[in-house]
Amino acid sequence: MTYTVAVIGTGADPDDPDTDGFAMAYRHAGAYKRLDSCKLTACADVVPENAENFGERWNLPDGNVYTDTEKMLDAVKPDIVSVCVPPHIHAPVVMTCAESGVMDAIHCEKPMATRWEDCQKMASACKRAGIQLTFNHQRRFGKPFRKAKSLLEDGKIGSLERIELGGKNLFDYGSHLFDLCGYFTDQTMSKWVMAGIEYSEENVQFGAHNENQAIAQWRYTNGVNGLASTGDGGIVDCHMRLLGSDGMIEIGGEVPLRVRTGNSWTTLDTDGEDVHGPNETIFDAAKQKISAHIPGATVENARPESYIDRAIADTVDALATGREPELSADNALQATELIFGCWESARRCGQVDFPLEIDDNPLESMVESGQVLTADKQ
Repeated sequence: MTYTVAVIGTGADPDDPDTDGFAMAYRHAGAYKRLDSCKLTACADVVPENAENFGERWNLPDGNVYTDTEKMLDAVKPDIVSVCVPPHIHAPVVMTCAESGVMDAIHCEKPMATRWEDCQKMASACKRAGIQLTFNHQRRFGKPFRKAKSLLEDGKIGSLERIELGGKNLFDYGSHLFDLCGYFTDQTMSKWVMAGIEYSEENVQFGAHNENQAIAQWRYTNGVNGLASTGDGGIVDCHMRLLGSDGMIEIGGEVPLRVRTGNSWTTLDTDGEDVHGPNETIFDAAKQKISAHIPGATVENARPESYIDRAIADTVDALATGREPELSADNALQATELIFGCWESARRCGQVDFPLEIDDNPLESMVESGQVLTADKQ
């Protein structure tokens, strides 16, 4: 079976030097183009120039470039939709897609949404409509993380006791890290969280607030503890650290992956992949350059397989086989609940138990109410 695919929120051309962001729509499109089971057929963006440039870049059929999402869905009726708009409008776009009832799957960029209520509504709406909803936490498919999971399952460090996270923030960057926590704990539910944040400088990324610094501690129902430190000068000096009864695994510190048992570290080969993706070699660049001039060849198939390629391949395979995708909405909800739980703990100045009983975005509410002060309001 061939699935027709549409992209909502194309963004600007990544070759434009003034492009702001990571051109995620183009990365999604490249991933679909690598799959024989998918045909990229339409796009929509509220900025006509962006939509037109995307349509031209990916050779979309005449007339399948739109500025109105609902019109596109009604006319094209795609099987799969990729949602690549900013996170503060994920919810209305996903809800529009779910209510249209025309597609079988929605693959949405992360983080889920900027309000906890919206995260739950999206997941519920897609379940009611029988639509597979996934979120692009693609780092699960990187070799540093896959190999770390194998080491953990093989008992290399004994039983897992604590997970430590270090990153720029809890929400935009941290959504990957909290999703990986779910991966390493086999999606065990969180029991409680305690956190403090600092927001002295406005930090809005892709339309959503992120704290400047945070320190958080939480516990899973199986007794595993979590510790996160974000911002400059954080106490966790690597991407992730898994501490077990007999050793530890470190991901994205001095090297992509290393394990410590006893008094020594052993660096493990990750085949040129780090926490963000494969490192392109000069040979990879040459292959892509040559493929651009060969009839029938594509640059997408000449470049190294990215984590986004693997993520989208998994979501399409899950749709085809009827299995649960690794990046399911349920897994994303679990990660996002921890993020909002951290911010809610900071708002309450105390421990927060799960399940989380709020509707809003605690950080956004604190900023708007003045509970946290940016430099221009101090």
